[in-house]
Amino acid sequence: MNLNHLAIFHAVAQERSVTLGAERLHISQPAVSKQLQELERSLGVPLFDRLPRGVRLTEAGELLEVYARRLFAVEAEAEGALAELRGLERGSLSVGASLTIGGYLLPDILARFNKKYPGIELKVQMANTDEVQERLLGGELDVALTEGFVDHPELEADTFDEDTMVVIAPPYHPILAETPVTAARLCEEPFIMREEGSGTRAVVERAFAAKDLTLRSVMSLGSIEAIKRTVAAGVGLAMVSGLSVVMEVEAGKVVTVPISDLTVRRPLHRLYLRGRHRSHAAKAFSEMVSS
Repeated sequence: MNLNHLAIFHAVAQERSVTLGAERLHISQPAVSKQLQELERSLGVPLFDRLPRGVRLTEAGELLEVYARRLFAVEAEAEGALAELRGLERGSLSVGASLTIGGYLLPDILARFNKKYPGIELKVQMANTDEVQERLLGGELDVALTEGFVDHPELEADTFDEDTMVVIAPPYHPILAETPVTAARLCEEPFIMREEGSGTRAVVERAFAAKDLTLRSVMSLGSIEAIKRTVAAGVGLAMVSGLSVVMEVEAGKVVTVPISDLTVRRPLHRLYLRGRHRSHAAKAFSEMVSS
């Protein structure tokens, strides 16, 4: 028995006519009759009684029709499910984001995506840039959003936005009386840094290294929120994403320190695994990131 034979049997059984079954399948009546004979011969039982007008299922035919009906109902369900998937009515999408993007840009994107495509389950992982890129390379993610640098040959990246880095200090810090300050002056102050592997840290260190300068790191933390609180407590200064301190600046918990000779901007990247098929959900998400 093969599926082609079974499909022909199913059509004829539903129509109770070889002629109508052939019309339904858009093939000739002789071809249908031949295929039915081959099926009956392979099964060793007659499936139809041939009548002057149409056909009637035999006992074996009625039994086979029960299974054929179930099988083709599942086929129709599968086709419908795939159509829904193409139409973004169901499915899942795994998104990775670095901590700054995940904390300050991604929530709005996720809310808009969920509102437009409520049938798509979003699975979000947040980590530093290196970890997110590793997870994308490992096939855990469909798409990733990171800041920092993208150097791996298996990753395809484009820029969807830009972020400006700012130096923050507690509102009572003496350096504020000197503003704007030079990059070299900042290197005299203790700095709270992000952990190794952070895209933020890589961008900051590279910007100062380009001026042959090195910040004096006294502490490294893996949390943006922890860095902001540590700065507010007076432990040191920090250079962070301008996106991450809007509320703290408005509330007066920290202030930004103008720099006279250094502006640090970084691209925000949308990443894919090179050569991997992108689902309709991944494409829709990527479009929403840019909107």
